[in-house]
Amino acid sequence: MAENSSGGGNAGLAFIVGGLLVVVAIVAWFVFARGGAPETKQVDVDVSLPEVSAPAAPSGN
Repeated sequence: MAENSSGGGNAGLAFIVGGLLVVVAIVAWFVFARGGAPETKQVDVDVSLPEVSAPAAPSGN
């Protein structure tokens, strides 16, 4: 009598592949349903610092 034990490993593999497909579908929905890449915002930062001068060096007399 030959035992037919095929299918056990395939069921686990099918479960993993199905889970990956669900994850890919969710990621694709977030990317494509929101119009692709997020909007780029223009940020203009201007840092103006007061001019600082070094103290005068002491004379070497």
